[in-house]
Amino acid sequence: MSSWERAALVTGAQHEEPGEGIDVQTPRAGADPDGGDLDGASGGGRSVAGGANRATQEVTPEQLARDTVYRLLASRARSNAELREALLRKEVPEDVADDMLRRFRDAGLIDDAAFAVEWVRSRQRSRGLGRKALGYELRRKGVAEQHIAAALSDVDDDLEVERARELVQRKLRSMSAADPTAVTRRLVGMLARKGYSEAMAFRVVREELESDETE
Repeated sequence: MSSWERAALVTGAQHEEPGEGIDVQTPRAGADPDGGDLDGASGGGRSVAGGANRATQEVTPEQLARDTVYRLLASRARSNAELREALLRKEVPEDVADDMLRRFRDAGLIDDAAFAVEWVRSRQRSRGLGRKALGYELRRKGVAEQHIAAALSDVDDDLEVERARELVQRKLRSMSAADPTAVTRRLVGMLARKGYSEAMAFRVVREELESDETE
């Protein structure tokens, strides 16, 4: 499906061949492109002010919903629930919001399953988050459990351990010498806050502290 066709699904536009369904007329001298006369000679003295008034007409709920979703998706991918919440904050009626989001889903522009996968990859890479924290973030964004489970199943176990080691090594470089028990407690707590399981946290911390002692 082309980008034009996706946009058409959202806006409801109908495809027309060039010139199809268009009544082309050559404007006469003094005519306003909006249909009036610039010199007020006809049309009840209509002036260019008529076009300006139409330009400032109130935006419909559908236009507001569509423009808001496009603007938010332009910055990053978002879940359906995130977008719905944003529309309701804009006081878009619920039925209008739900219908507009359905159009975007039908066009493939909103996809919670793909969003969950990309979110997990990005947050693990940039923040070093573990499975528990990643799942928590996705739930806060209203992603369904089946999409969360599928996205987390793609997390590579070795990569998760490697990210945990990097976090511990970085933290150790900034810590002053202290009681080993206190150091262990702080490091395990740091990994727990990042969403790593307790078993993995203790194992990684123990191995890194042992490695640090031998250097």
